[in-house]
Amino acid sequence: MADAGSEQPRATRSTKVGRPRRSEQALLDAAAAVFVRSGVDAPVREIAAEAGVGMGTIYRHFPTRPELVVAVYRHQVEACANAGPRLLAESATPEAALRAWVALFVDFLVTKHGLAGALHGDSAGSDALHAYFVDRLVPVCGSLLEAAVESVGTPPQIDAYNVLKGIGNLCIGATHDARYDAEALVQLFISGVLARRVR
Repeated sequence: MADAGSEQPRATRSTKVGRPRRSEQALLDAAAAVFVRSGVDAPVREIAAEAGVGMGTIYRHFPTRPELVVAVYRHQVEACANAGPRLLAESATPEAALRAWVALFVDFLVTKHGLAGALHGDSAGSDALHAYFVDRLVPVCGSLLEAAVESVGTPPQIDAYNVLKGIGNLCIGATHDARYDAEALVQLFISGVLARRVR
Protein backbone atom coordinates (compact mmCIF):
# COMPACT_ATOMS: atom_id res chain seq x y z
CA MET A 1 0.00 0.00 0.00
CA ALA A 2 2.84 2.34 0.73
CA ASP A 3 4.10 1.87 -2.81
CA ALA A 4 0.66 2.51 -4.28
CA GLY A 5 0.31 5.64 -2.20
CA SER A 6 3.68 6.94 -3.31
CA GLU A 7 2.83 6.34 -6.95
CA GLN A 8 -0.33 8.45 -6.82
CA PRO A 9 1.34 11.83 -6.24
CA ARG A 10 3.94 11.01 -8.90
CA ALA A 11 1.20 10.29 -11.44
CA THR A 12 -0.63 13.46 -10.46
CA ARG A 13 2.52 15.50 -10.88
CA SER A 14 3.20 14.05 -14.32
CA THR A 15 -0.27 14.98 -15.59
CA LYS A 16 0.29 18.60 -14.58
CA VAL A 17 3.63 18.97 -16.33
CA GLY A 18 2.19 19.16 -19.84
CA ARG A 19 -0.37 21.85 -19.11
CA PRO A 20 2.07 24.68 -18.23
CA ARG A 21 4.13 23.75 -21.27
CA ARG A 22 1.11 24.00 -23.55
CA SER A 23 0.00 27.30 -22.03
CA GLU A 24 3.52 28.69 -22.41
CA GLN A 25 3.51 27.76 -26.11
CA ALA A 26 0.15 29.50 -26.51
CA LEU A 27 1.57 32.62 -24.82
CA LEU A 28 4.57 32.59 -27.16
CA ASP A 29 2.32 32.25 -30.21
CA ALA A 30 0.19 35.14 -28.97
CA ALA A 31 3.22 37.31 -28.19
CA ALA A 32 4.70 36.60 -31.64
CA ALA A 33 1.44 37.65 -33.32
CA VAL A 34 1.31 40.86 -31.26
CA PHE A 35 4.98 41.67 -31.90
CA VAL A 36 4.44 41.34 -35.65
CA ARG A 37 1.36 43.55 -35.48
CA SER A 38 2.45 46.14 -32.93
CA GLY A 39 6.20 45.72 -32.42
CA VAL A 40 8.17 44.30 -29.52
CA ASP A 41 7.24 47.25 -27.29
CA ALA A 42 3.55 46.34 -27.45
CA PRO A 43 1.77 46.53 -24.07
CA VAL A 44 1.66 43.31 -22.08
CA ARG A 45 -2.13 43.72 -21.84
CA GLU A 46 -2.34 43.36 -25.64
CA ILE A 47 -0.42 40.06 -25.45
CA ALA A 48 -2.62 38.88 -22.59
CA ALA A 49 -5.76 39.73 -24.57
CA GLU A 50 -4.42 37.89 -27.63
CA ALA A 51 -3.70 34.83 -25.49
CA GLY A 52 -6.96 35.07 -23.54
CA VAL A 53 -5.23 35.19 -20.17
CA GLY A 54 -4.63 37.72 -17.41
CA MET A 55 -1.51 39.88 -17.33
CA GLY A 56 -0.36 38.03 -14.23
CA THR A 57 -0.07 34.85 -16.27
CA ILE A 58 2.33 36.56 -18.67
CA TYR A 59 4.49 37.85 -15.83
CA ARG A 60 4.45 34.49 -14.10
CA HIS A 61 5.97 32.83 -17.17
CA PHE A 62 8.15 35.76 -18.27
CA PRO A 63 8.95 38.25 -15.47
CA THR A 64 10.67 40.74 -17.81
CA ARG A 65 10.15 41.86 -21.40
CA PRO A 66 13.65 40.75 -22.52
CA GLU A 67 12.88 37.25 -21.22
CA LEU A 68 9.65 37.22 -23.22
CA VAL A 69 11.36 38.51 -26.36
CA VAL A 70 14.11 35.88 -26.13
CA ALA A 71 11.54 33.14 -25.57
CA VAL A 72 9.46 34.26 -28.56
CA TYR A 73 12.56 34.50 -30.75
CA ARG A 74 13.70 31.01 -29.78
CA HIS A 75 10.15 29.67 -30.24
CA GLN A 76 10.03 31.08 -33.77
CA VAL A 77 13.48 29.70 -34.63
CA GLU A 78 12.38 26.28 -33.40
CA ALA A 79 9.23 26.43 -35.54
CA CYS A 80 11.35 27.29 -38.58
CA ALA A 81 13.84 24.52 -37.80
CA ASN A 82 11.15 21.90 -37.23
CA ALA A 83 9.48 22.76 -40.53
CA GLY A 84 12.53 21.63 -42.52
CA PRO A 85 12.28 17.84 -42.01
CA ARG A 86 8.49 17.98 -42.26
CA LEU A 87 8.59 19.79 -45.61
CA LEU A 88 11.23 17.41 -46.93
CA ALA A 89 9.00 14.46 -46.04
CA GLU A 90 5.75 15.99 -47.36
CA SER A 91 6.78 17.94 -50.47
CA ALA A 92 6.62 16.57 -54.00
CA THR A 93 10.33 17.15 -54.56
CA PRO A 94 13.35 18.19 -52.46
CA GLU A 95 13.53 21.41 -54.47
CA ALA A 96 9.90 22.17 -53.59
CA ALA A 97 10.72 21.49 -49.93
CA LEU A 98 13.72 23.83 -50.05
CA ARG A 99 11.69 26.59 -51.71
CA ALA A 100 8.83 26.23 -49.22
CA TRP A 101 11.25 26.33 -46.29
CA VAL A 102 13.05 29.35 -47.72
CA ALA A 103 9.67 31.13 -47.97
CA LEU A 104 9.10 30.42 -44.26
CA PHE A 105 12.59 31.66 -43.46
CA VAL A 106 11.98 34.88 -45.41
CA ASP A 107 8.74 35.40 -43.49
CA PHE A 108 10.64 34.87 -40.24
CA LEU A 109 13.30 37.42 -41.19
CA VAL A 110 10.93 40.03 -42.58
CA THR A 111 8.22 39.89 -39.92
CA LYS A 112 10.05 38.76 -36.81
CA HIS A 113 13.70 39.74 -37.13
CA GLY A 114 13.08 42.81 -34.98
CA LEU A 115 12.87 40.47 -32.01
CA ALA A 116 16.65 40.19 -31.90
CA GLY A 117 17.00 43.96 -32.20
CA ALA A 118 14.93 44.38 -29.05
CA LEU A 119 17.97 43.29 -27.07
CA HIS A 120 20.22 45.92 -28.66
CA GLY A 121 21.41 47.05 -25.24
CA ASP A 122 22.62 43.56 -24.37
CA SER A 123 25.33 42.56 -26.85
CA ALA A 124 25.99 39.31 -24.99
CA GLY A 125 22.32 38.39 -25.27
CA SER A 126 22.23 39.34 -28.94
CA ASP A 127 25.38 37.32 -29.62
CA ALA A 128 23.91 34.30 -27.86
CA LEU A 129 20.71 34.59 -29.92
CA HIS A 130 22.68 34.86 -33.13
CA ALA A 131 24.73 31.77 -32.24
CA TYR A 132 21.55 29.88 -31.41
CA PHE A 133 19.99 30.99 -34.70
CA VAL A 134 23.01 29.81 -36.72
CA ASP A 135 23.47 26.54 -34.82
CA ARG A 136 19.81 25.64 -35.21
CA LEU A 137 19.03 26.74 -38.77
CA VAL A 138 22.22 26.16 -40.76
CA PRO A 139 22.01 22.34 -40.42
CA VAL A 140 18.32 22.39 -41.44
CA CYS A 141 19.09 24.50 -44.49
CA GLY A 142 22.06 22.22 -45.22
CA SER A 143 19.89 19.10 -45.28
CA LEU A 144 17.34 20.70 -47.57
CA LEU A 145 20.01 22.15 -49.84
CA GLU A 146 21.87 18.86 -50.10
CA ALA A 147 18.68 16.98 -51.02
CA ALA A 148 17.66 19.62 -53.57
CA VAL A 149 21.09 19.77 -55.21
CA GLU A 150 21.20 15.98 -55.45
CA SER A 151 17.70 15.81 -56.95
CA VAL A 152 18.42 18.33 -59.72
CA GLY A 153 21.87 16.91 -60.42
CA THR A 154 23.89 20.07 -59.86
CA PRO A 155 27.14 20.13 -57.94
CA PRO A 156 26.98 22.23 -54.75
CA GLN A 157 28.09 25.78 -55.46
CA ILE A 158 27.62 27.35 -52.03
CA ASP A 159 27.21 26.09 -48.49
CA ALA A 160 24.15 26.46 -46.27
CA TYR A 161 25.67 29.18 -44.09
CA ASN A 162 26.25 31.41 -47.10
CA VAL A 163 22.79 30.63 -48.48
CA LEU A 164 21.24 31.84 -45.22
CA LYS A 165 23.50 34.91 -45.13
CA GLY A 166 22.56 35.71 -48.73
CA ILE A 167 18.87 35.38 -47.94
CA GLY A 168 19.32 37.58 -44.89
CA ASN A 169 21.00 40.28 -46.95
CA LEU A 170 18.24 40.15 -49.57
CA CYS A 171 15.64 40.62 -46.82
CA ILE A 172 17.20 43.72 -45.27
CA GLY A 173 15.27 46.25 -47.35
CA ALA A 174 11.87 44.60 -46.94
CA THR A 175 10.96 46.07 -43.55
CA HIS A 176 11.09 49.70 -44.76
CA ASP A 177 9.90 49.42 -48.37
CA ALA A 178 6.49 47.98 -49.23
CA ARG A 179 7.44 47.68 -52.91
CA TYR A 180 10.49 45.53 -52.15
CA ASP A 181 9.63 41.88 -52.84
CA ALA A 182 12.14 39.96 -50.77
CA GLU A 183 10.56 36.56 -51.34
CA ALA A 184 10.65 36.90 -55.15
CA LEU A 185 14.31 37.92 -55.04
CA VAL A 186 15.16 35.09 -52.67
CA GLN A 187 13.47 32.53 -54.91
CA LEU A 188 15.51 33.84 -57.86
CA PHE A 189 18.59 33.47 -55.68
CA ILE A 190 17.66 29.84 -54.96
CA SER A 191 17.22 29.26 -58.70
CA GLY A 192 20.78 30.48 -59.14
CA VAL A 193 22.05 28.26 -56.33
CA LEU A 194 20.46 25.21 -57.98
CA ALA A 195 21.40 26.13 -61.57
CA ARG A 196 24.11 24.31 -63.44
CA ARG A 197 27.30 26.30 -63.53
CA VAL A 198 28.21 27.55 -66.99
CA ARG A 199 31.86 26.95 -67.83
